[in-house]
Amino acid sequence: MSKILIVDDSPTEIHVLSTILESNGYEVVTAESGEAGVEVAKQELPDLVLMDVVMPGLNGFQATRQLKKDPATAHIPVVIVTTKDQETDKIWGMRQGAKDYLTKPVEEGNLINTIQAILGR
Repeated sequence: MSKILIVDDSPTEIHVLSTILESNGYEVVTAESGEAGVEVAKQELPDLVLMDVVMPGLNGFQATRQLKKDPATAHIPVVIVTTKDQETDKIWGMRQGAKDYLTKPVEEGNLINTIQAILGR
């Protein structure tokens, strides 16, 4: 079973994403800030990270960059999941090392297909 880390400061968004992932057979771990997301990723070494962008403190772009620069977590694919839907945001997110970029609200089929494509399943 693949382990997915959800990093989002919205309890509602964490609940929605967790429900989708768990109903599709994924193990879920969560973090409610960019800083916590980086720490949980180092401890849990998930198979994939779903990263929000707009969070207090360390934002999702910064947290993604930290994960990609750390040899312990650089191999973990990050998918940015955010309300920021401008093309410039998407380009910036991909430059930080994200594998993909989805905008909220995320459609279940699209989310699962993206995860499966990245994890090779």
